[in-house]
Amino acid sequence: MKAVLCVELGGPEALRLEDLPDPEPGPDEVAVDVAFAALNFFDTLIIAGKYQSKPALPFSPGGEMSGVVSAVGARVEGLAVGDRVAGYLGHGCCREKIVARPDQLTLVPEELGLDRAAGLIITYGTTLHALADRGELKGGETLAVLGASGGVGIAAVEVGRLLGARVIACASSAEKLAFAKERGADELVDYSREDLKTRLKELTDGRGVDVVYDPVGGDFAEAAVRALAWRGRHLVIGFAAGEIPKLPLNLPMLKGADVRGVFWSAHAEREPAAHRAELARLFDWAADGEISAHVDAILPLAETAEAIARIKRREAKGKILVRP
Repeated sequence: MKAVLCVELGGPEALRLEDLPDPEPGPDEVAVDVAFAALNFFDTLIIAGKYQSKPALPFSPGGEMSGVVSAVGARVEGLAVGDRVAGYLGHGCCREKIVARPDQLTLVPEELGLDRAAGLIITYGTTLHALADRGELKGGETLAVLGASGGVGIAAVEVGRLLGARVIACASSAEKLAFAKERGADELVDYSREDLKTRLKELTDGRGVDVVYDPVGGDFAEAAVRALAWRGRHLVIGFAAGEIPKLPLNLPMLKGADVRGVFWSAHAEREPAAHRAELARLFDWAADGEISAHVDAILPLAETAEAIARIKRREAKGKILVRP
């Protein structure tokens, strides 16, 4: 089989397309022919050795995938050859075939294409856990989404709307904001041209926002915390800006506000029942057209380096997939 391998830590240009033996499932595993592997911002970090998870070299990038079950181990129940599945593996999906445990896979409804299913789990799973669980977002509250045109950003716009919030999309260009508007954002802030704190205050008549969804970090984190309402919640998703911010702790104190970490992969491992319930909700929403699971581009497996480079350059609007 063909597989994209990270053989040395570095940028996307160091990735290689190699031939490997087809994997064989053990008695408690299944083999899946990969239809699509989905890429995320953390793929830019994991291949550089800058992510919290550090797989042994060589490894394939790509934390999630969709495909068709091609072989089933002797002790596996509930899955059969021919089943359409999607799964979160953490890494290793940018290849033609993968082996996984059944609990890593979710059946894909017939109404949902495998392309959209491939990129659902990480971005929307992170977002539903963040907003409903960690953020306790309620109908009628105001949600500010930073980086609102990226994979998790668009997920936050759509899930926030489904949870009944007024959604303020914040991004770095008019084009990105127009995309967020198409996905259901109520208000827009261009933080390349406007002061983030000031504009969020203006849009809430000085009250501030109830919840901030922040996958960006950098200088925008403190500005967003300063724009929180009384008892607001700032959700720490990630650091696409590259810099992990340091916040003055008097800010949440004076607002009675919370800064809450969102570590979705640990949640999925430590709280599997809640995670499965969230995935069931998301796949139902996707099958019904309630969330878009928007795919920005599909590239051949051999162009995985370019796919990751597009994410690193912040050019993606929604998900980028690679197809074996």
